[in-house]
Amino acid sequence: MHLQLQIKCYMNQLLSGLEHCHNRHVLHRDIKGSNLLVDNEGILKIADFGLASFFDPNHRHPMTSRVVTLWYRPPELLLGATSYGVGVDLWSAGCILGELLAGKPIMPGRTEVEQLHKIYKLCGSPSDEYWKRSKLPNATLFKPRDPYKRCVRETFKGFPPSALPLIDNLLAIDPVERKTASDALRSEVGFLKISNFFFMTEPYACDPSSLPKYPPSKEMDAKRRDDEMRRQRAANKTRVDGSKKHRTRDRAVKAFPAPEANAELQSNIDRRRLITHANAKSKSEKFPPPHQDAQLGVPLGSSHRIDPDTIPADVSFISTTYTYSKEPFQAWSGPIGNDADIGLPMQKKHIAGDVFDLSKSPKGAHMDKFKGKGIIA
Repeated sequence: MHLQLQIKCYMNQLLSGLEHCHNRHVLHRDIKGSNLLVDNEGILKIADFGLASFFDPNHRHPMTSRVVTLWYRPPELLLGATSYGVGVDLWSAGCILGELLAGKPIMPGRTEVEQLHKIYKLCGSPSDEYWKRSKLPNATLFKPRDPYKRCVRETFKGFPPSALPLIDNLLAIDPVERKTASDALRSEVGFLKISNFFFMTEPYACDPSSLPKYPPSKEMDAKRRDDEMRRQRAANKTRVDGSKKHRTRDRAVKAFPAPEANAELQSNIDRRRLITHANAKSKSEKFPPPHQDAQLGVPLGSSHRIDPDTIPADVSFISTTYTYSKEPFQAWSGPIGNDADIGLPMQKKHIAGDVFDLSKSPKGAHMDKFKGKGIIA
C-alpha cells in the first residue's frame, strides 16, 4: 500500500479526534506518537489524557505552560504563555505530520532553549507585532537578536506538494494562524481550502480497515523486547570476545621464543652461576686451614660450600611496599620464567619450617621469634 494513503488516513483520524475534543472544550496538551494508538481495525485512538484540561474559549483562565512533550511543544508554551487554546494541540499535530512524512522527529531538541532555537530556524522567529500583542513572560530572555526567516517549504520540499500547505499552517508561529481542527478538515473556510488540498487530492486516504496489521506493541511489551535484544547482544559479544581470547592463547602456546633471546637468557644464567661460584670459593678460602679447625672448635669439613641454586633472589630493603598474605608462602631463587620452558632443571625450593604471621600482634611476633620460628623476608 502507498505510504501517503496511510499517512492521510492517520492524519484524518487524528484531526477528527482533536475536533471532537475541542468541540467539547477539552485540550489534550500531550499529543505525540506514543499517545496515538491503532487497533487491529486500523482505528486511531487518542490516549493518555493525564495532562488534559477543560478550557473556555470565551473566558480563558491561566493554565500552566509546563505541558506537552518537548519535541511537540509549541513556541508559546516554551516562552511561558499561560493563556492559550486549541493551537497547542494543532502544533503537535503538525509535528506528527512532519514526522510521518520524514520518518523521524523533525525538531528533536534536548533542552527548552535548543527546542526553541530549532523552531526559530525552521518556522522563523515571531514578528514584532506578535511580541507586543502576546506579552509572553520569557520574551525578553528568548527573543533573538536577529530575526530568523521561515523556511518550512524549502526544508520539506521533498514532501508531497499537497502536504506542504497543511504542515505550513499547522506549524505557524502565531497560534491564531493555526485556526482549528475543523478548518483543517473542511473546505468551508477560505484560506484553508488550500490546506484541505492534502485530503482532496489523489491518492485519497485509505479506509482504516485496509491498513496493515501490526503485532501488539504495548509499552511493557516493547520494553521486554528491548531488554531481550540487549541480553542477546551482550551474550553474542561475550561469545565473540571469548573466542578471540581462546585463539590468542592458542597462538601463544604454539609460538617459539627467538633464538637470540634464548642465547641471551642462557648467558645471563651462566654468568650468574660463575659469579656465585667464585664468591663461594673466596669465602671458603677465608676459613682457617684444616689443621687449625680443631683449635677453633670447628669440625673438619664444616665450612659447607654454598649451593648457588639455593641462594634466594636479591631483595631490596629500601622499598616500603609489602604484600600482606595470611597464607604460607615459599621463597625460591632462579631465573624469571618457567624452567621447563627454557630447558633448565627444576630449581630447589627453599621452604621455611614455620612462617611468621603478620596478622599477629607485635608481642606474639616476638614470642614466635624466641620459640625459634623462621621469618621469611
